[in-house]
Amino acid sequence: MHALLNRMLHVFVEDTYGTEVWCDVLEGAGLSAVELDSLGPQTIRTTRALSRAVETVLARSVDTVLEDVGTYLVSHPNAQSVRRLLRFCGTDFVDFLHSLEDLPDRIRLAVPSLSLPEIEVAEEREARFLITCRGPLPGVGHLLAGLLRAMADDYGTLALLEHEGRSCDGDRLRVTLVDTAFSEGRRFVLGAGGAAPLLAGRHP
Repeated sequence: MHALLNRMLHVFVEDTYGTEVWCDVLEGAGLSAVELDSLGPQTIRTTRALSRAVETVLARSVDTVLEDVGTYLVSHPNAQSVRRLLRFCGTDFVDFLHSLEDLPDRIRLAVPSLSLPEIEVAEEREARFLITCRGPLPGVGHLLAGLLRAMADDYGTLALLEHEGRSCDGDRLRVTLVDTAFSEGRRFVLGAGGAAPLLAGRHP
């Protein structure tokens, strides 16, 4: 999980701010590119050092950056394989929310070595969901929040999303659906595809 989060930070910073800024992050973290060039074992110490450097170089909280990473994974052209993987999880946004608990298993089909946080979805009442994300790394819930906001837009759904903080039970997110047919949503071709290179390694 640490390696996956580190790679997501890598591709987001480099694609959004440029290679020079990413090099500044690596320097600030006291890391080399070689240490982050695979999804092999990486420690929480590496992730924390990288997160602190991102905060310093970008002058933004890492939680805010991680929300942007979640949005990036759905909306950026270099992450379209990830978007396709997510869109296969549901025919509409409500269906997608109900399928979130199966998402870690779906991603493991693409990259068997990855261990992702457990996700629990509870429908509190019609059009209102409580999502709990359980994982060892603080901030993963913020990444999920950004991803969910972007997926709602992708499906053409108007939704309100609140990150309610982290407790011993994990990060808690509340999603309220306002209008499931708010807009047309982004075009999605079922047959287009391929694996998810962002998960398996740096994109070309």
